[in-house]
Amino acid sequence: MSEETSILPVQSVYPLDDCVVEGTVLNREPLIMRFERVLTDDECRELIESAAPRLKESRLVNKVVSEIRTSRGMFFEEDESPFISRIERRIAQLMHVPVEHAEGLQVLHYGPGQEYRAHHDYFAPGTPSARNNRISTLVIYLNDVEEGGETVFPLLEIAVKPKRGSAVYFEYFYGNPELNHLTLHSSAPVIRGEKWVATQWMRRQRVRGHGLITR
Repeated sequence: MSEETSILPVQSVYPLDDCVVEGTVLNREPLIMRFERVLTDDECRELIESAAPRLKESRLVNKVVSEIRTSRGMFFEEDESPFISRIERRIAQLMHVPVEHAEGLQVLHYGPGQEYRAHHDYFAPGTPSARNNRISTLVIYLNDVEEGGETVFPLLEIAVKPKRGSAVYFEYFYGNPELNHLTLHSSAPVIRGEKWVATQWMRRQRVRGHGLITR
């Protein structure tokens, strides 16, 4: 992968093996895109139903519970069911990265007042996880939120409203660290209703089959 070009080819339509996804550019550098129809309504419901009994209090990357992140979440195991495998393959194809580079698919639930304050998804230089750093993120919205719950990029003045089946994509593998820094983002507090999302992170090198997945 070139460090000066986007991982994802910028298109208005992405024909995948099992569906067609529409894309809209929200920002060029760093690349941030909104996708429509990544998951069907039935797929969103099945992910929520599969995840709901397994939710636990969310933690930061260092496994610490913090008021910075007040959601509940869980991770699916790699290839744990034909349904999860199909979704993971579709996401990897859309993100233009081999599925072997994918961390386990995560589902998060936010109730009223819950949020994830501004943070970066990549690991700080010099930390053990940075040796195989994250390079891109896809956040898929599994339901419509009555009010609040936007994905906000404060340095770019971008806010993405949750819509069931749609997603926001962004990448941060650039050689210019300032571009990576601009991907600072937050999940705004839910004001009314609830928010369900599925999140996929991709790593620079493969993680599957090597015991390198960090949660």
